[in-house]
Amino acid sequence: MGRVFHRADLLRKHAEVERNYYEFLRVPAISGGMYVLPAGATDYQSPHDQDEIYYVMAGAGNIRLGTEEWQVEEGDVVFVEAGLPHKFFAIKKELVLLVIFAPAETA
Repeated sequence: MGRVFHRADLLRKHAEVERNYYEFLRVPAISGGMYVLPAGATDYQSPHDQDEIYYVMAGAGNIRLGTEEWQVEEGDVVFVEAGLPHKFFAIKKELVLLVIFAPAETA
């Protein structure tokens, strides 16, 4: 079975949960969500047990991957290996991120 997720619907549902992260997909092999960080926000996440991909749907800022720092903006894709410390920082314009975990994220 497949499914289409429309950006406008995801943004609306994300706003309804009143948290930075909204999970919209979970199956054993993969999970997906939207992570939104306003300009100037602090990213409090810690390393995950799963590999992770971020797709920057909108915005601009920086990400720290271990000891390396990168600028990111709309259209960029970031891969984060399981266990790697990472945080977004110096967020210049609200970051809207599509997040994919493989396998599915565990709490």
